[in-house]
Amino acid sequence: MDSKKLKYGIIGCGGIASLKHLAGYAKMGDVEIVAVCDSNYERALEAAKTYNVPNCFKDTNEMLKMKNLDIVSICVPNFLHAPMTIAALEAGKHVHCEKPPALSAVEVQKMIDARDKSGKKLMVGLNYLFYPSTDFVKKFIDGGGMGDIYYAKCGWLRRRGIPGKGGWFTSKEKSGGGPLIDLGVHFIELAMYLMGSPKPVTVSGSTYCKFANSTNESSFSGNTTFQTITQNAVFDVEDTAMGFIRMDNGATMITECTWASNIEEEYNYYELFGTKAGIRFRNGKLQIFSEINGTLVDIAPKITDIPFSEDEIRHFVDCVKEDKEPIARAEDSMEVMRIIESIYASAEKKCEIKF
Repeated sequence: MDSKKLKYGIIGCGGIASLKHLAGYAKMGDVEIVAVCDSNYERALEAAKTYNVPNCFKDTNEMLKMKNLDIVSICVPNFLHAPMTIAALEAGKHVHCEKPPALSAVEVQKMIDARDKSGKKLMVGLNYLFYPSTDFVKKFIDGGGMGDIYYAKCGWLRRRGIPGKGGWFTSKEKSGGGPLIDLGVHFIELAMYLMGSPKPVTVSGSTYCKFANSTNESSFSGNTTFQTITQNAVFDVEDTAMGFIRMDNGATMITECTWASNIEEEYNYYELFGTKAGIRFRNGKLQIFSEINGTLVDIAPKITDIPFSEDEIRHFVDCVKEDKEPIARAEDSMEVMRIIESIYASAEKKCEIKF
């Protein structure tokens, strides 16, 4: 075991752990994976075998007792994010927590409090913030290329892609909601980040559940890595959500998310409207719309984004080693959770929510 390397462990060895966290940290030359943990011990053993990890646990508390452990990823169902993050911080570990950070803004604040008390780093796993296209757009905006950004649209719409039925994704108690908290959290935070993190002041929203009782298996053809399909089971979350948000700087945002809808194809996107230029990102394609010497121009930057690349993980490792603040700040995620909670509350109460 190399004492010069940061020691890394993971809690939860399911789909996102194997696709992003374990695969990414394994590529870091200055990190050594020393522990894996999962309540499904067979799954933990499989991860340990794949990545040649010396310590394998079923009990989270036992893993957190390890002294030679610097960074911990939290890759468990949403309702466990906050308590396990807090436990890891209190145990003196830096934490890389998957999105959404928690089920509520109140829980995120508790995570922030635990971070501040521990003096450790906390970063939320929002991989789109670390795309090369995001870095390009952020620098373009900060350099004045867009002028005043006064309007934004963002969302993620699936034609058919409900992540199973009967598991934690479709249980509000365990997930916190449907596509809004599952998919929307990515692009709401991304748009807010690019806009300069304005504060929301009012939120209106609507939610729908139209496909829960579908007998068509294709409706549930989403991420079956995470879920199995059980037709007669709990489905008490939305499959469609949209929100209208006013910011303290006068800007406005519209967001929309679906797990299932009758559209041509699945797409995710954000659009930013500025006084000097507009930007559209859709399914990985970035475009800039502006005017040069009185002529309208369309610009297509040649940038390649790789889903689940190691850029996010490299950033967090560097933040730990160099004592820097992560881009994906828990404070920003707390504002996004306030928006998400307010959209749900507005949909239920059928009224505008004021902050």
